[in-house]
Amino acid sequence: MQRLQDRVAVITGAGSGIGLATARRFAQEGAKVVVVDLDEVAGTKAADEVGGLYVQADVSVEDDVVRMFQTAHDTFGSVDIAFNNAGISPPDDDSILTTGIDAWRRVQEVNLTSVYYCCKHVIPYMRRQGKGSIVNTASFVAVMGSATSQISYTASKGGVLAMTRELGVQFAREGIRVNAVCPGPVDTPLLQELFAKDPERAQRRLVHIPIGRFARAEEIAAAVAFLASDDASFITAAEFLVDGGISSAYVTPL
Repeated sequence: MQRLQDRVAVITGAGSGIGLATARRFAQEGAKVVVVDLDEVAGTKAADEVGGLYVQADVSVEDDVVRMFQTAHDTFGSVDIAFNNAGISPPDDDSILTTGIDAWRRVQEVNLTSVYYCCKHVIPYMRRQGKGSIVNTASFVAVMGSATSQISYTASKGGVLAMTRELGVQFAREGIRVNAVCPGPVDTPLLQELFAKDPERAQRRLVHIPIGRFARAEEIAAAVAFLASDDASFITAAEFLVDGGISSAYVTPL
């Protein structure tokens, strides 16, 4: 499919995981991809692979966000899609009883404030064009509770959902769609590292997923490509769950 032919897509956190898989999918569908990542090695490699442009940026810094969209627009002439995906989940973000304020603030800055910056500075380009699609990465943990808490991560993703709804409603009649993708647990290098060290932690989570496995990054990328494309032209202000049924499950299959 070539649903994104010649559209300019800016992807944050595109050096690995869901971001990298989405960069590949967008390129396959004809998009001109701007790969944004703090890691210059990973970002350059990803951009080279998809024939895109690499921009190094810390999305928690407003000036960096302004620069990355300006670079995309100056290079390609438009900004049609923004996939605001960069995020962190550090080990010191844990129970509310043990998570310190510095860890709390850092996660909020990267996972929530960065999405605020990205939306704030891409929407003016889209308003001038009269169209655009924004997809923000939230999470299934924003719609259900977990006893294995990452308190700041969970709160940040809830904030992403609320902001997405607000913006999707506010700018709908200007041709700008804003949606949130809510992945379930994804088999990324970060998850592999975590669960390789502790298989019991992996099994504790797998038992709650009706499909019985973690998602592949490519499956999340497919959902993002759909939301970015005209196939989703009547979808805005939505939380799009791609979670293997976890958020609907009470008792899962044996």
